[in-house]
Amino acid sequence: MIRKTVANVEDALQGVENGMTFMLGGFGLSGIPENAISELVRLNVKNLTCISNNAGVDDFGLGLLLQKKQIDKMVSSYVGENDEFERQMLSEELDVELIPQGTLAARCQAAQQGYPAMYTPAGYGTEVSQFKETREFDGKMYVLEKAFKADFAFIKAWKGDKAGNLIFKGTARNFNPLMCGAAKITVVEVEELVEPGELDPNQIHIPGIFVQRIFEGKNYEKRIEKRTVRKK
Repeated sequence: MIRKTVANVEDALQGVENGMTFMLGGFGLSGIPENAISELVRLNVKNLTCISNNAGVDDFGLGLLLQKKQIDKMVSSYVGENDEFERQMLSEELDVELIPQGTLAARCQAAQQGYPAMYTPAGYGTEVSQFKETREFDGKMYVLEKAFKADFAFIKAWKGDKAGNLIFKGTARNFNPLMCGAAKITVVEVEELVEPGELDPNQIHIPGIFVQRIFEGKNYEKRIEKRTVRKK
């Protein structure tokens, strides 16, 4: 059995350099790789391209990298609750590629499965399709979208074993499974790391073949992006 465990986040991020392209799992603040993001902040790597559903909030998640001007380009489906992301985008300090959320997911999956590109009807006839190849299938127009190319994918899972098999929990599943294996190196942080054979095979969402490095994270905050409570 191939063991893919590393001792800590510092070892997991060996090889990270300026100018790289990263995929980061999560939706809002749900299921984000908190430990990996904190380490990227500490390493102070710059000129990054980050592919993620959004950029968290001002003081958490990818917002921490935006505050330090470590990100040159964001590839996302929406701005979300991050005022600093909005400010940098409107002031043109940050290069932003906003794409339909389904297209974001499909381009991740294309990279994961080894397809160079895929056709989608989303965005045809809008700015999204400008300068892109279009083609008609059965009377409907489609836009050719290329698979993402990334150096690292940083993933958060609930449980994993030392062979890299993963289980996600609830809404934290989101973009995380689609990004596993979609980059040159996939780094996974889990809340609980167990021995091979301890996970129920019927519950595994992603097999270890898609994972290069895995470690047990710590000190998860699991913030809620926008809390709504019922009146008493």
